Amino acid sequence: MAKRGRVRAHGVAGVIALSLSAVACGGGDGGGAADGVTGTVKVSGSSTVEPISALVAELFNEDNPGVNITVAGPGTGDGFELFCNGQIDIADASRAIESEEETACSDGGVAYEELEVAFDGITVMVNAASPIECLTLADLYAVFGPESEGVDSTAEANVLSAEVGGAGNLPDQPLEITAPGEESGTYDAFIELSGIEDTATENGLSEDAAAALRPDYQSSPNDNVIVQAMKGSPNAIGFAGFAFAEEAGDAVKEVGIDAGDGCVAATAETIADGSYPLSRSLYIYPNVDTAESDAAVKAFVDFYLSEEGLSLAVEEAGYIPLPADRAAQTRSAWESALA
Repeated sequence: MAKRGRVRAHGVAGVIALSLSAVACGGGDGGGAADGVTGTVKVSGSSTVEPISALVAELFNEDNPGVNITVAGPGTGDGFELFCNGQIDIADASRAIESEEETACSDGGVAYEELEVAFDGITVMVNAASPIECLTLADLYAVFGPESEGVDSTAEANVLSAEVGGAGNLPDQPLEITAPGEESGTYDAFIELSGIEDTATENGLSEDAAAALRPDYQSSPNDNVIVQAMKGSPNAIGFAGFAFAEEAGDAVKEVGIDAGDGCVAATAETIADGSYPLSRSLYIYPNVDTAESDAAVKAFVDFYLSEEGLSLAVEEAGYIPLPADRAAQTRSAWESALA
């Protein structure tokens, strides 16, 4: 276990780089694994889930070097597109699959199982020098929502916040927004969890317009790029997965969220118990037919759902492990899918 314990020191970005190097080397020669499993496993999708899957791949390859695993994180939506077209074996997702993606998988003949693997929180961040400490849901709408196009200061955001029921008392500063784009599951989850879509609908926006953020911000599918933007300007504001914000430490300020019951900070405890308003589940979606016919894919998913995957890898990647009952439900769902 000494070798595995070293992973924690590398952080989220280090886990990804370290793991992809390890899986590429492990499967490159096509040699036999200790238990006879060989082959390839292709994983793609959420950049938020990517560190977990990459670490699971590294740990799996320690005992199964004959399996060549690739893990990529272009975004949840992009991952589902590849998955439903039969181009990958497993889709990583930071939100549940949507109806149009379900249809695409059905049309593509791809059978899947939704497997919850961890908890995460979407963390709103500002530069360490920013005076912003807490944001209400009305503030989030005023800063990020579809009606905030052109709003480039908290003074302007305060007007919109007050119009949708907020206090409108954000401390004065310009706004430079960097956040995930439409390809990201974090983008969709933020719109839902923050109540932006509901507020926009109540204000008379169309369904499509309500389910979107303002168009005039800097978007990136890479959470590390968003964190770097927070570090780079005193006026920066954005959001990313909890693990990426935590890894940044004092270089950024994590902003508490008030959904009506007082300001709640994102912590492992508040995310796990759901008291943090922007808490969410993370998923993997394996192709069931492929797992039934390909021993390498099945072995990888089985390992992912083991104690070492759902507990050790999740925690070392900086996320919150499922409680025992939820982990048992995930394993049971996988067993039933293969029955």
